[in-house]
This record gives sequence, structure tokens and C-alpha cells, in this order.
Amino acid sequence: MDAQTSFLDTLFDRGILHESGVDGLYARSALFEDVIRRFEDYVIGLGRDETDEAMVFPPGMTMADFETSGYMKNFPQLAGTVHAFCGDTHDHMALLECLATGKDWTDGQKRTGLALTPAACYPLYPIVARRGALPEGGLTVALQSYCFRHEPSKDPARMQMFRQREYVRVGSADEAIAFRETWKRRGSEIMTALELPHHVDVANDPFFGRAGKMMGASQREQELKFEMLVPITSSDKPTACMSFNYHQDNFGKAWNIRQRNGEPAHTACVGFGLERITLALLRHHGLEPAEWPDGVRKVLWG
Repeated sequence: MDAQTSFLDTLFDRGILHESGVDGLYARSALFEDVIRRFEDYVIGLGRDETDEAMVFPPGMTMADFETSGYMKNFPQLAGTVHAFCGDTHDHMALLECLATGKDWTDGQKRTGLALTPAACYPLYPIVARRGALPEGGLTVALQSYCFRHEPSKDPARMQMFRQREYVRVGSADEAIAFRETWKRRGSEIMTALELPHHVDVANDPFFGRAGKMMGASQREQELKFEMLVPITSSDKPTACMSFNYHQDNFGKAWNIRQRNGEPAHTACVGFGLERITLALLRHHGLEPAEWPDGVRKVLWG
């Protein structure tokens, strides 16, 4: 049994996670959710004084905005869309027959105009764009969303349905870059306060296909993405628990978000993988939060 499966089975046995029969789709216990809530409160407190507003998004976004984001073009292997029955009485009879005979009934499903949200910041950009030019000094938004990525795995830190807590900076290039650098520093301070082993490294998104390899190499070369890595199920391949991203003006151009001077806005974000950070805490400090180190408990419980 490998380390991923062993840790996952332990979480099941202790009732911290509950299996569904599908890898990467789990119910969370009250203990698990309490740790997430306390970590979120901690991170929200760190950024409260510089946050202009906060939003929480549902796990779905419009298909139009999903396509505008470029996600389907760059990461088709991870994407999920929402389909539903849209037929008439005749189609319903055919559906019932398929269900009764064990045949595939999904052929009668049609697209609904919704996609599953792949990254917490994506639904924000069209909202900002509809407001017109940015305020002087740009905008900083705290947000949270459930996200979906189709990568079933026995690794408990690689869930298909998971939550991201993010701060997003929308403004000039200098403002976006400074924001990212500030949160890279804060990210290390957070992990030190939580007494978790960690290091930051340059990274790239999992772009698909031959062209994707070139895009990933370019992303790394320009140092547009960094990740906070923490060993959870492997010391050799630690898990990305935070990411620090500078998108240049890609989203500004895609959604026509403008600075006060009329130039396309630049964006940056810091993302916290809430389930992954909780799993890291459970892995390194034990499955009973009441027994965690005093310093960690002071940070999260006060």
C-alpha cells in the first residue's frame, strides 16, 4: 500500500473523511471543517485591512465566461461542464427505458450554459469588467469558491471537488507584481506559524498537449507562477498548498477590464488550497487537533 492510499484509508477509518465510491469526492467531518474555518479566519484577518470587498462564488459559472477564460483551450483534461435533461415526453420515455435496461442514459443530456468553476478567481473578472474602469489604485478582492478539476486520484490532497480561498489584485503591472511578492512572503510566514515544513518554488500550470509544454516552459521562464510546497503524502513530490500567480494583462484583455488610464488591467492572485492545508496540518501534527503544538493552536484557536 502506497503512502497516499494509506493516509486516505486512515482518514476514512477515523471518520475525518467519508468515501463516496468515486476517487477524489469525499464528505468532510465536523473536525475537518472546523480546521478549514479557523484557517480561513486566520488568513482573512491577515488581508482584511487591504481588502476592498469580499465575495463567495457557487461551484458553477456561465459557459460564456468559462470559454472567455481560455480554460477549455488550455486544460481540457481537467474541465467539467453541466448538462441536464431538456427533452419532451417522448425523450422521457426513452430515458426511462435506458434506466430500466442499464443502458447509457446520458446521451439525452444537453449543455445547460453552465460550467463547473475550475479556479476561484475566474467568476470575479466579468463582474469587475461590467463596472467600467477600475478605481484609482486598483482593486483587491477576497473570495472563496468550490472548484472542480477532473483528475480522480487516491491522493487525498488531489480532490476533484475542493475549495480555494483567494485574494485577487486588479490594477497596474506594478501593483499586481507587488501584491504577489507581498503574499509570497506572507505565505512563508503563515507556514512557519503553522509549523509546517515548506518551500516556495517556481511552477507552471498543467497545460495540455504539445503546445501546452511550450506554454508551461514559458510560464516558468518568466516566473509567472510560484507554489508553496508541503510534503503531505510524499517527501519527494510535495503538494502545492498555495500558489502565487501573476497573469500579466491576459484577463484584463480577455474581459476588457480597464485601468483608469484606459490600459488593460493586470491581475495577480494568491490561492490557498483549503483542503490541502488542512490535510497538511493533520499529517504533520496528528489527527487530534486538541493535541497539536501550542503555537499552532494559538494561531488557529486564539
